[in-house]
Amino acid sequence: MKKKISINDIAQQLGVSITTVSFILNGRAQEKRISEKLVKKVLDFVQEVNYKPSSLARSLRTGKTNIIGLMVEDISDPFFSAIARAIEAIAYQSGYKIIYCSTENATEKTRELIAMYNERHVDGYIIVPPEGVEQDIKLLLDTGKPVVLIDRYLPAIDTDFVVVDNEKSAYDATCHLIANGYKNIAFVTIDSLQPQMLDRLSGYEKAMQANGLPQLVKEIAYKSSEQAMQHIAAFIDRKKEVDAIFFATNYLCVSGLKATAGKGINIPQSIGVVSFDDYELFELYSPSITTVSQPTDKIAEHAINLLISRLKKAVSDKKFQKIILPTSLIVRKSSVR
Repeated sequence: MKKKISINDIAQQLGVSITTVSFILNGRAQEKRISEKLVKKVLDFVQEVNYKPSSLARSLRTGKTNIIGLMVEDISDPFFSAIARAIEAIAYQSGYKIIYCSTENATEKTRELIAMYNERHVDGYIIVPPEGVEQDIKLLLDTGKPVVLIDRYLPAIDTDFVVVDNEKSAYDATCHLIANGYKNIAFVTIDSLQPQMLDRLSGYEKAMQANGLPQLVKEIAYKSSEQAMQHIAAFIDRKKEVDAIFFATNYLCVSGLKATAGKGINIPQSIGVVSFDDYELFELYSPSITTVSQPTDKIAEHAINLLISRLKKAVSDKKFQKIILPTSLIVRKSSVR
């Protein structure tokens, strides 16, 4: 097997010091006043022998791996996968690689993944945090690792985050249903204390209260689509007065559509439907589904640019940014009768 060439070999072959070669390869030749002629000589030789620097050695030398850890709830979910793709593209252009994983919204799994990333010396983190990981994230911040939270924030932790205006978005979507003649609107959500879910519930409640309408909330301890479908079907059977349902997530909406289809319920004549979070199949479904669409590209852009700014010390370490983005209500046939 051919021996892999090292920086020592380059220095010996060219008759220069290892330090000089290192400065040139790390882009510090001008700073160290190394002649252009020597820089060209080293770079030409490096290209000729196809030298590949060791990422481990470079990270030990610079203290950086140029790797970012991205932790989302479910990478297969269309919302999170769209964000992950956009983050990866922007990061790559800036010289960073992304390692991503799914936490399944499980506290213990998230802690283990944070520990794993820390062992691999990732430079920074973009995290969709479940409940109960406040101390783990605080420890990262205390050790100088930048952390940007997306989709939700942790009230007890002061760090950068990028979210959408969940309360206003849910308020506007509920008002849209009311404006289209629906009066007994149910809100189907997951049994969770996560801030984004509480804000969506609050938006629904405020809209119903402002219009003097009864509030019908169904919370589901989500475990599977089949289980959620059964709960929604049973809820519809019990609450015969329901004439519209606002689903707090797209996966709940998918379960809800299966439940209504199984019962032969006509949408939007019998029950109107709105989903928080768009999904490409909602546009193709018959009838097409009205959704609150989150700006995935903007979320990704703000999150990765903010993290890279932190890594490059381009923003103050003391002033954390709380970025709240607007959403778009995409009106389709499921909510208009």
